[in-house]
Amino acid sequence: MGVVYHANYLVWMEVARTEICAAMGFRYTEMEKDGVLLAVTEAHVRYLSAAKYDEEISVTAILGEANRRFVAFDYEIACNGRKVASGQTRHIFLSPELRPTRLPDKYAPMFGIA
Repeated sequence: MGVVYHANYLVWMEVARTEICAAMGFRYTEMEKDGVLLAVTEAHVRYLSAAKYDEEISVTAILGEANRRFVAFDYEIACNGRKVASGQTRHIFLSPELRPTRLPDKYAPMFGIA
């Protein structure tokens, strides 16, 4: 069809999420070493127009709502200066045993939590 496969948008959102975590002051792998996993509970993409193969894509991620139990990220995906999609992911903090856990104090300020 000459357009980007729809699931690729979720991959781009994940890459942007990894980068925003670094910009917030930590690497996701560091948080995992500290025993906190970030599991996706919801993912939403609204497709606004088609991105085509070989077009340059930019993804902007911003921290949405956050508390000690979960966090949300909002995304805008653009192609050659036009918005092609927007989205949101919600995540729960889990222990290594995959049980819900609270975000440790060390990370709270990075997520804007007092």
